[in-house]
Order: sequence, then C-alpha cells, then structure tokens
Amino acid sequence: MQMNREKLMKMAGAVRTGGKGSVRRKKKAVHKTTTTDDKRLQSTLKRIGVNAIPAIEEVNIFKDDVVIQFVNPKVQASIAANTWVVSGSPQTKKLQDILPGIINQLGPDNLDNLRRLAEQFQKQAPGAGAAQEDDDDEVPDLVAGETFEAAANDGQT
Repeated sequence: MQMNREKLMKMAGAVRTGGKGSVRRKKKAVHKTTTTDDKRLQSTLKRIGVNAIPAIEEVNIFKDDVVIQFVNPKVQASIAANTWVVSGSPQTKKLQDILPGIINQLGPDNLDNLRRLAEQFQKQAPGAGAAQEDDDDEVPDLVAGETFEAAANDGQT
C-alpha cells in the first residue's frame, strides 16, 4: 500500500501547473500548426476561383528604388476578382543592381525612377572626382632635393 501512495504522489505532482494548493490542469493545451493557416488560405483562393499560371520564371515587384524579386515562383491568378497570388522565396534588391536585365519590364511609372537614378549617377560621378582632388590638396607637394630625414634633423636642431 505504501508503494502505491508514493507512485500516486509522483503522478499527481507532475500534473500540477502551480505550487501546493493550486488547481490541476483539466486537459493538455493543444498548439495549432501553421498548416491550418495554409489550408484556410488555399480554400479561400479556391472560393475566389484562382487558376495556376505555369512556366513563369521570374516575378519582379517594383517599389520606389527597391525591387522584390521572386525566382521560379508559383503564380495563381483570378482575373474576375483582380487577384494575383505570387508565392515563393523573395529577394529584395536595389533597382540599379538588376537594371540591365529588367529594362524591358519597366513601365511608364518606373521610367521616372530610371531618370532619377541616371541623374544620381551623373551627380555622383563628377562629385567623386572632385573629392579625390580635394584629398590631394591636403598632402604637401614634394620639393626636389629635400628628404623627410633632412626636415626632421632641421626640426630637432
């Protein structure tokens, strides 16, 4: 009889969530997984009537000077609901980094951004050259026939 009591006390102690005198837990808390969210999303998309669009290699979303790029995404669309679903792993890049490959994708809205980028590059190019010339002004010119050692010896005497 003594053995069973000890066993019961161990089991009862493991069930308590608080200290002595607290209420026992009635049932174990069940955590929901993220797959339920995905299932709900897919059922909502089916209700809207989206269809998968195959063979899309790349999707670019333009936002000011930043481009969100999806490589080999899963694309679904519902023209009637004006809804496009792009799923995959996104990469955020600057517009100037991927510019040569996406010029044909730019619309009239982004041509203004392209002009601004070109103006910024033109401003930076002359500015960089002027900054180098200013740095050269801080370094004294070399005088023929003088060395650093001779100038140091003259300063000590």
